[in-house]
Amino acid sequence: MSLPTNLGAARPAARPGGLLLILRLLLPLGWLLAALGYYGPWVAHTTAALSLGGVDMAEFVKFLPPVQDGSLPIVRQLFYLPPLAVVVSVALSAWSRTLRYPWPLRWLFLAAALPVSLQLLPPAWSPSSLLGSEFRLQTAALGGCWLLLALSWLLGRLPVWVGGSLTAVLALGAASLPAWQFELAKPAINAVYGRPPAVGWGFWAGIAGLVVLAVAGVGLVAWAFRGDSKLWRST
Repeated sequence: MSLPTNLGAARPAARPGGLLLILRLLLPLGWLLAALGYYGPWVAHTTAALSLGGVDMAEFVKFLPPVQDGSLPIVRQLFYLPPLAVVVSVALSAWSRTLRYPWPLRWLFLAAALPVSLQLLPPAWSPSSLLGSEFRLQTAALGGCWLLLALSWLLGRLPVWVGGSLTAVLALGAASLPAWQFELAKPAINAVYGRPPAVGWGFWAGIAGLVVLAVAGVGLVAWAFRGDSKLWRST
């Protein structure tokens, strides 16, 4: 009885298809929308200089009178969650062996994540101020983001459900917690402006992008848990 001669032949890697192909597209869409929304206006005003983006919120709210006198408890660091969620998700997914993004896209994702990570810094800073108690947490988060981006090639070996789970949890937190803080601060912001300014497109675009990321993360977990798939494999 003859045996097949190609038992040791390497099987070519299957290209992502079906649900995985959709998730492969949703992740970059979510990153882009979330980043654009964070840069875009959250507080819209006819005078451009009076508009506030997501990048401004963490610093602006601490100068609101109710925040300064302690009557309005705001956790301003929560406004930094959207860029943190985007950068961590990129680090986990760009080099994924399951998602198999082309090499040029992998490098593009990492390069685009760097300026997003810099939004964790305050608008005006010095090396000494970054080590102070007010900004120490942001500095640690920034260093962690850079470390994850540097190790993205290694994180890509993790099972896809690990990256999907972390992406979903971070994206949901980054969508809900800053929105909650924004809602708490909105009456005080209205009082400063004298009339209620409109909520800008950046706020809604950012929420939409983070929801897309959360859906993609949940989808990756569902894909990994399908049928008889071996969950602990990286491919």
